Amino acid sequence: MDTVIRALPKFVYYSEFGNLDSEIYLPHVVQNLQRTDLGPREAAKSRTLRVLFKFVGLEPGEILELGRDFPRRRGRRREPTVEEIREIALKKRERSILLQSAGGLLTDKFRNWWKQGDYKFRFEADGSHFRIWVSDDRRPEEVELESRSTGLQWFLSFYLVFLVESGGEHQNAVLLLDEPGLSLHPLAQRNLFAFFDSLAKANKILYTTHSPFLLDAEHLGRARKVYVSPNGTTQVTSDLRSVEKDVRQAGAAYVVHSALNLNIAESLVTGCQPVVVQRVSDQYYLSAIKTLLIGANKIAPKRELLFPPAGGSKTVGVIASIISGRDETLPKVVLRDDEAGKQINAELKSDLYSDAQERIFSTDNYVLFSNSTTEDMIPAPFFAQVIDRWERNTDTAFADVLVNGKPVVEQVQAWAEAQDLVLRDEWRVEVAKRVKEQALKKGIGAFDAGTIARWAKLFQELIRN
Repeated sequence: MDTVIRALPKFVYYSEFGNLDSEIYLPHVVQNLQRTDLGPREAAKSRTLRVLFKFVGLEPGEILELGRDFPRRRGRRREPTVEEIREIALKKRERSILLQSAGGLLTDKFRNWWKQGDYKFRFEADGSHFRIWVSDDRRPEEVELESRSTGLQWFLSFYLVFLVESGGEHQNAVLLLDEPGLSLHPLAQRNLFAFFDSLAKANKILYTTHSPFLLDAEHLGRARKVYVSPNGTTQVTSDLRSVEKDVRQAGAAYVVHSALNLNIAESLVTGCQPVVVQRVSDQYYLSAIKTLLIGANKIAPKRELLFPPAGGSKTVGVIASIISGRDETLPKVVLRDDEAGKQINAELKSDLYSDAQERIFSTDNYVLFSNSTTEDMIPAPFFAQVIDRWERNTDTAFADVLVNGKPVVEQVQAWAEAQDLVLRDEWRVEVAKRVKEQALKKGIGAFDAGTIARWAKLFQELIRN
């Protein structure tokens, strides 16, 4: 048994990292570093201060002593001697040099890990008080550490504690981290991966998270799903799938799927050509048409075409500006020509796309009538067949009342009302999925030459620079 116990690894648990204060009273630091009866919060801060001074090669007691003025005699101030003045000046100069060197060391080392700004640290001691000042390339004026973001304060403390302790007293230990990086924004959370990889050279690391940004989608084999089982016990599994019948697993599964979706989205968007559309249903129709045209050699895009849906009239411009990035060309946009689409069109051309109006495309230009939607890019008879297979329990088939040359969405809504059929909120998405499935199943031969020519015209304009 003793042999087994000796073989067990050492586990070190962290939940608080003791964010540093801007102003530190050195006599308290010296005292607290010797105490063993501190509360959890003060102990965490004391630990962070200990590793800070160790990391930059300073001794708080030495910094305190070097800053003392000439001694008093019998409680009365006296004039210092020339030798005392010289000695005190030399000690304070030495302290200033030590602090300047330590601040430079922390700046250089910290820059390797924190990628959210080029931060510079300066240490200052005034009598018994020790201060940490911070500046960066975007805000060159110095401010105290506490005035900086909570994320920076957290990462500095986290960085110091683990970089020092993982290579020292905790070397070869298993580090247990409870929800690290909660105060960090998403990009900074991702930067933790690089730091974790560095720590993993000396320690095994286990951490819990509810953030998809702290789950490495490229190494999902490292992840485990933790949930409460029906009998109330905590379970851990490497099966990351969502179990629909077990709602207890939904939260953990959602984090995994979100991380995977983010990874896929980033890999797809890189090097691809996004074309913004209004709704998810538009995405299905244009994606199906693109596949058919490529398969028939009607178009040969140099980059993969993606159709991110904006979700509504209020967000088309927002999505377009985000996708374009800073100082880049605005993405092309395909809009419906119904009332909502026309309003978006006018807003974009008067604002974000005022100098790029040719990058906005309307469905009316690719069908044979006005007030169209993306659904009208599909021949009406083909669309009607899908509708009638989707809703079979009606007295009158949609194909029997369909009128060619009129917007099909309005006709579906009128037909449903006449049949006492309640259309679900997402009925257009459901139909779009079925249209895409049937179109790809039957192939481009199921569509007439005029329709194909209008599709090709749109997509040739989309892929043209």
